[in-house]
Amino acid sequence: MLIFPIYLVYELGVLLIPEVYNGADLLTAELLSLLHGDRVTYILINLGLGLGLLLFTLLLRRRGHFEPRRFVSILLESLFYAVTMGSFILFVMQRLLHIDPQLAVAAAAHRMPRDVNVIARVILSCGAGVHEELLFRLMMISALTFLGAKLLKLRPFVGVIVAFVFSSLLFSAAHHVIGGEPWHVGVFTYRFLCGLFFASIFYWRGLAVAVYSHAIYDIFVLVLS
Repeated sequence: MLIFPIYLVYELGVLLIPEVYNGADLLTAELLSLLHGDRVTYILINLGLGLGLLLFTLLLRRRGHFEPRRFVSILLESLFYAVTMGSFILFVMQRLLHIDPQLAVAAAAHRMPRDVNVIARVILSCGAGVHEELLFRLMMISALTFLGAKLLKLRPFVGVIVAFVFSSLLFSAAHHVIGGEPWHVGVFTYRFLCGLFFASIFYWRGLAVAVYSHAIYDIFVLVLS
């Protein structure tokens, strides 16, 4: 329920600007295919989901199981992580890993052509926040942790570390394989550390904080930098 507003911004925005389609989005293209490209029905489905979640939110609130005002604290916490993440990762690269952080800045900032407008950049940031966190954190870390415990009999802490590392490697690699960005060790390392950062937020603070931290960070980079 907490991430649905940002999800809706992306899902409706991608219809207006198809170029912002996120490579980790496993839902939108399939839904449009099932609807044979009927955009009106697609919009109505998403708005219907929004109405259903709104009614469900009101029901939970009446029962005392949901406090909408906590949404503000989640945004503020996510804002803090988004503002500090880049500087922290560059510090780790330079001081601990001895990798020149300047090698990572250009691609890590998702540099885009100047003719891509601000609205498109915001929609793109929302899509990355939602779908990359759903895929690489919620789905992948949960699945890897479960498999590590059940199949490999790993201790919980070891299983979490393995899940963090493996999902972060795939997260970084996806930007080169799917996103088509040129390979460079500095860029790959930067994104790998981003993956670990988001994985930590997801595991200890929850999906909503990870989604908004990711989206706000991308908005800072794409819009404000």
